[in-house]
Amino acid sequence: MIPELGHFALAMALALAVAQTILPLLGAQRRDARLMAMAVPLANGVLLAVLTAFAALTVSYAVNDTSVLNVVQNSHSAKPMLYKITGVWGNHEGSMVLWVLVLAICAGAVAGFGRESPSALQARVIAVLGSIGAGFLLFILLTSNPFDRVWPPPPDGQGLNPLLQDIGLALHPPLLYMGYVGTAVTFAFAIAALIEGRVDAAWGAWVRPWALASWAFLTMGIALGSWWAYYELGWGGYWFWDPVENASLMPWLASTALLHSAIVVEKRGALKIWTVLLALLAFALSMLGTFLVRSGVLNSVHTFAADPARGVFILGMLGVYVGGALALFAWRAPGMTPQGFFAPLSREGMLVLNNLLLCCICAVVFVGTLYPLFLDLLTDRLISVGPPFFNLATLPLALPLIAGMALGPLMPWKRAELWPVVQRLWWVAIVALGAFALAMAIAGQKFWPALGFAAGMWLIAAAHADVLERIGAFRVPVRTALARARGLPRAAWGAAIAHAGMGVTALGIAGMGLATETLVGVRPGETTRFAGYEWRLDQVRDYQGPNWTARRAEITLLVDGREVMRMAPQRRFFPIGRTTTTEASIRTNLVRDLYAVLGEERDGQAVLRLHHNPLAPWIWIGAFIMALGGGISLSDRRIRIAAPSRKAAALPA
Repeated sequence: MIPELGHFALAMALALAVAQTILPLLGAQRRDARLMAMAVPLANGVLLAVLTAFAALTVSYAVNDTSVLNVVQNSHSAKPMLYKITGVWGNHEGSMVLWVLVLAICAGAVAGFGRESPSALQARVIAVLGSIGAGFLLFILLTSNPFDRVWPPPPDGQGLNPLLQDIGLALHPPLLYMGYVGTAVTFAFAIAALIEGRVDAAWGAWVRPWALASWAFLTMGIALGSWWAYYELGWGGYWFWDPVENASLMPWLASTALLHSAIVVEKRGALKIWTVLLALLAFALSMLGTFLVRSGVLNSVHTFAADPARGVFILGMLGVYVGGALALFAWRAPGMTPQGFFAPLSREGMLVLNNLLLCCICAVVFVGTLYPLFLDLLTDRLISVGPPFFNLATLPLALPLIAGMALGPLMPWKRAELWPVVQRLWWVAIVALGAFALAMAIAGQKFWPALGFAAGMWLIAAAHADVLERIGAFRVPVRTALARARGLPRAAWGAAIAHAGMGVTALGIAGMGLATETLVGVRPGETTRFAGYEWRLDQVRDYQGPNWTARRAEITLLVDGREVMRMAPQRRFFPIGRTTTTEASIRTNLVRDLYAVLGEERDGQAVLRLHHNPLAPWIWIGAFIMALGGGISLSDRRIRIAAPSRKAAALPA
């Protein structure tokens, strides 16, 4: 009965979403307050219906209801309860229900927190979100129904993909979806503005918190996925330019550009057309990522589904939403008169440069990801575009971007002079040059890692310079500077923290450029020397888990004959899915990671792959510092709800 309730709730949500699409739009067009007022209860109704469906699916997983096909295909009675629950979205059908649930939550948030915005704008935004929700609900009901029954019910399920039975990947999809759906909200604001034919500073202020929240969640989602790949797959790396990794990176780049562009709209009333276009592109790239992951055109450990029929449906939605949005943009954009003129050398100019470089990097990733697919489709030729291409193509764009991240915050609006800004950054340049020289000495004349160290220190020091400049440090008495620091807006603190977090990540990436590894075969009792430690294999024994068995190597690390730590890499076997996974053992002191992977045993020897990864944890620490900066900025009440008063627009003739 519970699956039928969930199925009925999805159908009810679809009906309400269609009403949410039509009635508020009609009310905004006719200036009918009653129809516009229906947007809020309809959005709440969709949220309640989708929440009911998600709860019904969760209960089906929790009780291991094998009469539900989705549960049979993705769960098992022996699976720990935590992974029974997270398994709800560890598959295609359940993840789409989660996607729609997050979208409904965002629409409900717009309804609840958008009371300060004009009723017509709020109604149009909620209506556009309703249309997106209706499309995905129709997709679920027609091609991906999670409540399909199977008869007779099998005695037990087939189990979850063992690679997904991990807390890191359990949390990765919800965070990533919140980022993706955040782009849907900014997309809805852009469509509402295009329908009205009006973009102003107030619109920029309303869009900015959604762009910021989307960016922060995307940052955390991507970082968590990278961390999972690092410790779960046993490859010893953090980013592999996998096409599905790129599918989430592209909307992140567009969202970063959108966030900075929205600031210019809010503060100066400039870049309106550019900001609207970025909002459309960020959502388009999110939809493209959904298509790539679920259409079967890509083979990846991240891919959820491989059904061409589903891919065609999503491609159709991509054409309707994005194609229609771009057509509306082409119609309305010529009527948006540019305002807020500024000199090329100004804060606005640096933000424009920032946006152009981010979009160029996004274009490189887009071409490198999709060109092999198109070539295969047109010529039946398979080519591989891997890290060498992406690294070489993005590096020349990343370096000026990093330089501009330090210069931009110190420049005044509208017009600036370069020399005063350079003077304020003299000590930042000394710090970066010192880091470069020190890294060259330590790294043995390795240029690119040393350049990465310099870039990271440049960003961190520049973030400090921004705060020190704002509070007037070394120019006013210490008490006055501290008072100014206490009064500094949280948005300013958040921006500086996010930029510093980017610097920390750059340091981690540079450190990985100095990583070393070795592959050895050892017998129990034997030792090998690596990274300044003696690695002694004590034993290799079998180990029993809740729904898996493991072959585990027990390793002791010694320095001068003294035991300093133990490691225990494993190879796990899941009998239900007849799948073997690698469980790396990692010991970190936050300055370096010691990383051990157990391979197959040969001739009585255990094959060990050992890695020494300097500064590896800083990659993810920096990413979460960036997200923390976004959260601190979002906590600033002036960003969340304050907006310039909007003058009444003249009614069209």
